[in-house]
Amino acid sequence: MIRRALIISSALLLVMGLAACNESGSKPAGNAGAGGAAQQAAPVGVVTLKKDTYPITTILPGRAEAFQVADIRPQVNGIIREIAFKEGGEVKKGDLLYQIDDAAYRAAVEQAQAAISKAQASVPSAQSNFDRYQRLVGSGATQIEFETARTALAQANAEVEAAKAALTAAQIDLDHTKITAPFDGIIDQTAYNIGNVVAANQSTALTTIRQLDPIYISLTESSTNLLKLRDAIAAGDVKGEDNNIAFRLILEDGREYNQKGKLDMSKQVVSETTGTFIIRVVFPNPDRVVLPGMYVRATVELGAEAGYALPQLATARDANGRLTAQFVSAEGKVETRVFENASPSNNSWLVTQSVKDGDQLIVSGLQSIVSGMPVKPVPMKINDNGVVVPADQPVAGGEQKPAAK
Repeated sequence: MIRRALIISSALLLVMGLAACNESGSKPAGNAGAGGAAQQAAPVGVVTLKKDTYPITTILPGRAEAFQVADIRPQVNGIIREIAFKEGGEVKKGDLLYQIDDAAYRAAVEQAQAAISKAQASVPSAQSNFDRYQRLVGSGATQIEFETARTALAQANAEVEAAKAALTAAQIDLDHTKITAPFDGIIDQTAYNIGNVVAANQSTALTTIRQLDPIYISLTESSTNLLKLRDAIAAGDVKGEDNNIAFRLILEDGREYNQKGKLDMSKQVVSETTGTFIIRVVFPNPDRVVLPGMYVRATVELGAEAGYALPQLATARDANGRLTAQFVSAEGKVETRVFENASPSNNSWLVTQSVKDGDQLIVSGLQSIVSGMPVKPVPMKINDNGVVVPADQPVAGGEQKPAAK
């Protein structure tokens, strides 16, 4: 028992000695560390906001469609003698595509021409006989003979006209042995080769031609959003040239297409399968950058509004779907602001409340900060590609108007 009490007493004395050393040496160092941590501030990139007028835009998804599509089929029977195009190449309106053997059709034309000559040969005789009976009627010729002569003349003229019609039909068939392009476009591969027999108006197409300049873009959106678009169009808020609505196209790789499109009023329907509203836009496509089947997005301006543009890269959504952004408060700390109403403006959100001139929006370093944390603002800009860069780098179009991607 005595030995056990001595061990416990020794342990207590050792603990008390260590505590005393900690109070004399470690405590001041601990206070200094805590004070240093409280003074550190994380650097974050910021842009200074200023009220301005920005476009209100909407982005509609869509697919590219050929302006015209034609399945090429023969209109006469025969054997393909020549294929005059390069598969996958460009053809012009009127270019020869297929030549069907035309020997039989040339013979038919010559036969029709001979039939015209034969019919015309009988006309002078019938005309002379008619003239004679017309002079003699009532004085040596009966009325019946006169009527017979007039009928014979009419029949001779009718035979000439019938022969001419037969020649026209034969010539049409001969012309149809040359199958030509109905418009400028790109031609597919051929389904038939030289020596194949084809039939008039067969179900299988010989090939297909697609006109790609201009090109259609079929856009789809919910009926609610499209109703807003139509209201903006009716109110005259939608901007365009010569009273035409101007659409800008964003390609699959995020690049903006260098041509502007116009609304095609010929097709505005609601899809029976999805219930979405479909509108069609026409875009020039001289270099065939846009091809049928491509997925694209089209941007249209619905007017303009004064406010503050928050780049989309600096915003987020909370659990309730509300737009949020991080700002530097007057105390130099992170402040989270919630915006109930925001309108799309190219690659930014346009807000009119909870912001004032001079507010600093945090645009970089967002992953390493939390609300209430002290930060050190570093001036930044958004370049034309929507990338955050230091403020001393030049940027076209203004600090708060990053180019749409």
